[in-house]
This record gives sequence, structure tokens and C-alpha cells, in this order.
Amino acid sequence: MSTINPLLTLDVVELRDRLASGAVRAVEYVEACLARIEEIEPQVQAWAWLDSDFAMAQARALDARRQSGAAIGPLHGLPVGLKDVIDTARIPTSNGTSLDAGRVPEEDAVLVSQLKAAGAIIMGKTVSTELAFMHPSKTRNPHNPNHTPGGSSAGSAAAVAAAMVPLAVGTQTGGSVIRPASFCGVVGFKPSFGAIPRTGVLAQSPTLDTIGVFANSIGGAAMVAESLFGYDAGDRYTAPCPTPRLLETAKSDPLVTPMFAFVRPPQFDDVADEETVMAFREITGVLGEQCFEAPLPKAFDDAAALRAKINFVEMAKHYYAYEKHGRDQLSPEILKAIDQGNDVKARDYLAALDWRGLFNAGLEEVFKRCDAIITPAAPGPAPADLSTTGNAIFNGLWTFCGTPAITIPMLWSQNGMPMGIQLVGKVGNDARLLRTANWLKTYLSTQGEPDEQ
Repeated sequence: MSTINPLLTLDVVELRDRLASGAVRAVEYVEACLARIEEIEPQVQAWAWLDSDFAMAQARALDARRQSGAAIGPLHGLPVGLKDVIDTARIPTSNGTSLDAGRVPEEDAVLVSQLKAAGAIIMGKTVSTELAFMHPSKTRNPHNPNHTPGGSSAGSAAAVAAAMVPLAVGTQTGGSVIRPASFCGVVGFKPSFGAIPRTGVLAQSPTLDTIGVFANSIGGAAMVAESLFGYDAGDRYTAPCPTPRLLETAKSDPLVTPMFAFVRPPQFDDVADEETVMAFREITGVLGEQCFEAPLPKAFDDAAALRAKINFVEMAKHYYAYEKHGRDQLSPEILKAIDQGNDVKARDYLAALDWRGLFNAGLEEVFKRCDAIITPAAPGPAPADLSTTGNAIFNGLWTFCGTPAITIPMLWSQNGMPMGIQLVGKVGNDARLLRTANWLKTYLSTQGEPDEQ
């Protein structure tokens, strides 16, 4: 591969400032992104739909707006990749399935309207796994094409990791933001459940589905998420409340040195590989008195099964039309989940829903003593296996509880693949979590990154 254009390596917050001042033109930056995509898309295969003319037309319009002296938005001129389960008006949205091939929505999803209002450029649609579930897509890991990029938002994670775009949006129902971000070596941020409206996004499991973002920095993730937070009458899980100042808080210094709780998630001893165990032993050692281990109550061992039960029941409902009209075109992974969902009794589904509150009550005792939970983003680096999207066991608990989570790409395995440090905050404490993540990244950088090659 040729040398990357220096513009594409800029921290996205610095890039935003340059675009806003006119030091960099939107047209200039989009041209650099398109050149990068043309170069490496054949290897990475991150895009489901891309139209260079469409991207350039937006860039020219935004440059003209800035030059006219009109007000510009907080994401002025920044290209964003959108997972192909997010509706875009007059742009194909196939939800990762042949059953929706040729589908062109008439309206934008709410979050797409928010991005446009903020001045972002809709670069294109990134690859989703089939119906945002577990059947692997065509996307490859930019660090090594023989390794999985994760799922189901792998196209978004890979596009940012490969410097095709500085920002991307995905969804997480189990681990589909945090895991691919970890595997691909970028920042992945899953906000608190209900923070970002989902109207116009494929519904798989409304109790769990969460919008998340990818960026090349923590500040970048905070910046784009801040533009997406908000109330939408069409999504009953959102609420009218002030938008937190995510970027400002993320960039600020904490009043006191943060405290961390190291949590071994359920099945840690069974699935965490040796490199992960050693890396977190070193991290907790470096943090010293600023980190304590917090064992989870035994009841948390059932979280994965309870989350899956909710996921599969709601999937069976929302994917009924796909199953009815195209069962023979669905993957074994989707069919197995739907069939399991159909077999769950109503009382068991309703009982599973009750556990979100119970688990959060248990986590409350941990959060009373810390600013954030620190835990692996995945059992290890991306597997050298394209028939899997990897194991989401270290993510599903936090999705179930609705807590905000972020992964920081600071670890490297011996085979040269990235690994993420996952931080988890209390529901609603998204800004505090981002600030804590920024502090941790700075602190570990000054101490020497664990497992650094």
C-alpha cells in the first residue's frame, strides 16, 4: 500500500477544527478519502454502497456554505460511514440481506437527519452482516485479511480503521460495536441505552438495540455522539432531556484521579486467552491503588442466556416477514436464533426482562466505589477465522444492562493484531465515562502501553 495522505491520519477533532476554519476544504478531504477507498477497498470490502459524485456534491455545497459566512454545524465537512441497516432517503439500504436487495427508503433515519443538520457528509453505507446478526459478511480486517473484523458493524469499524473515513455509525445488540472496534483497532463507543434515537434503523431487538459510533479518537467519538443524542417521539426509549456536553467533558481533566474496578466478566476464566489475561494483569498493576478487583455476584453468570432469550424472542417477532417470505434465503445462524425465540414461553421472556433492573442494582454497588469498570473488550485479538465474527461474551452483559461502554485501542497481540481495553460506566454517565477513558489513555501512554510491540 502507498503512504497514507497525512490528512487521513489527523485526529478527527483537529480535522473538524481545520474544516471549520477553512484551513482544509471539505472537497480536499473527501477527495483524500475517496482515493484511499479506491486503493484498499478491494482488500477490505467495507462498503455496501458508495457514490463518489454524491459525496463530492455534499462537500462542494458545504464549502460554499462556509465561504458564504453562513453558520456551519459541529460536524462540518466530516465524512461519516453508515451501517447498512440505517435508512437513508433515496440511497439503497439492504440490511445485509438479499431479501432487501434494491430496497430504497423514502425517508432518512432520525440519526441521519441529525448528522446532516450537524454538517456531516454521508459518505456511503458500510457493510452489515445479514440482518445485523452473526453470519459473517464480506468485510476483512484491515490489519490482516485472514482475520475476522468482527460483526455486525464490521464494515463501519474497518472503514475507520483503514482511514477511509474518520467517523462511522453502527449498532449493537450483543457486541457489534465494541467487538469489531477492538478487533480492528479503533475507538468504539456504545452510549447508554436510549441515548440515540433508533427510528429508521432496522429493529432486531428493541429492548437491546443501541446505536454506537466509531472514530479514530475518544474525542471524535464524543463529538459525533453528542450530535446524535436526543429525544425522538418515534423511539419510546428516548427521553426529553438536555444533551450532555460529551466532547467538552471528554477533553476536561477529572477533579481527582479516577478509580477503576477490574471486573472479570462471566466466562472470563474459560474464554480469555493468555495474552488478554497477562495484559490486564499488567494494566491493573500499573494503575496500582487506583484499581481494585470487583467480583460480580453469581447471578451475573446467567446474563448471557437471559440476554439471548430476549434477543431471540424479539428477533422472531421483528424478522417474521423475512422468515415467512424468504426462509430458504436466510443463514443457519439467523434461522437457529428465530427458532429458539419461537420456542420461548411468554412467562420466561417477561421474567428475563426483569433482570435488567436487578443487574443494574448489583452494578450500583460497584459504581459507588469507582469511576468506571475496566474489562477486556473481547476474549483476545481477532480470530484467524473468517467463518466467525468472534465471541461477544464480554460485551453482551453491558448491552443488556444498557450501560455506556467504550473500547480504547491500546493493546497489541504477539501476532500484530489490535486488542481493546473496554471501560464501562453507569447508565447515564456517558460524559464521565468518556473523560475517564481519555484520562486512562493519556496515563497509560505515559507509562508505556502494555503488550506494546
